[in-house]
Amino acid sequence: MSVATVKRELLVRHLEAWAPAALHRGRRVVYAHGYADADGGAAAEEAVRVLADQPDLARGRELSMVAVGADLGPIEERLKRAQQEAGSAAGFAVHTISGGTDERLGVGLKALGAQRVPLLGYLDASAGEPPAATTVAALTGGKPAEVLLILPAGASAEVYRSGWPLFAEVEMATGEQAGQVLAFGTTSGKSLEGFKDALWAVDEFAGVRYRDPGDPDRHLIDISLTPHPGPLRRELLAHLAASGPASVTDLKTFALTETIYRAADAVRVLHTLIDSGAVTREPDHGRLGGDVMIAAA
Repeated sequence: MSVATVKRELLVRHLEAWAPAALHRGRRVVYAHGYADADGGAAAEEAVRVLADQPDLARGRELSMVAVGADLGPIEERLKRAQQEAGSAAGFAVHTISGGTDERLGVGLKALGAQRVPLLGYLDASAGEPPAATTVAALTGGKPAEVLLILPAGASAEVYRSGWPLFAEVEMATGEQAGQVLAFGTTSGKSLEGFKDALWAVDEFAGVRYRDPGDPDRHLIDISLTPHPGPLRRELLAHLAASGPASVTDLKTFALTETIYRAADAVRVLHTLIDSGAVTREPDHGRLGGDVMIAAA
């Protein structure tokens, strides 16, 4: 299996969780799919099928999808056909805009009135140049707002953090060389937790593994519901050494926002660090609650 397959499943899983929650929250919802023609329209077609199958559309809700790319002429009919095959309700509309994602995404969002409504953007720029920072920033106008961003191998996602209160990234690798970078920005802690759950729940595709950009050892991690704890162990110890004692709650937040791991993974690793004597806890007995303080031994 390929990185493309992993990306497709992550998109579908995220859309299946995001769309019902967004439609429940607001009467109008917008999904923006950039670089829609870069993969021949395959990912955009999948998105259409997922979004068209939303029960809340029959209850007066409106969901607009805007697909943007260099030249969407060859895939417009396929997107329409995917919408028809999914039996989409009247509340779902697909708009296509050619002319380039950097050049047209912001224009499309403004035309759809995407400010202050639930908004999710999917930008897979792995086949070419990374997007302009202003393109990703255009998605921050949603309320709430989210972005799934995929960058070419070796690219850095740091320039895109601005405007996103919560931001996480993971490298999808097939070997020792650098792999494509998947970044997720959101205004919701609950959404970040959901993204991390989906990240580790995708099928274990042979040959595709994750790498935490913050791991100095660049350890490759198999996709698993219980991921290898090595990189998180190293990052927690480095964080404690640099910042001093921290509460369990703070360390769970650190794992969620600064690593590819989940908050629950931090608790699992802290238990092993305490048992091995690598860290100490205060108080030194009882449940490992959020207010327990952890310090490097």
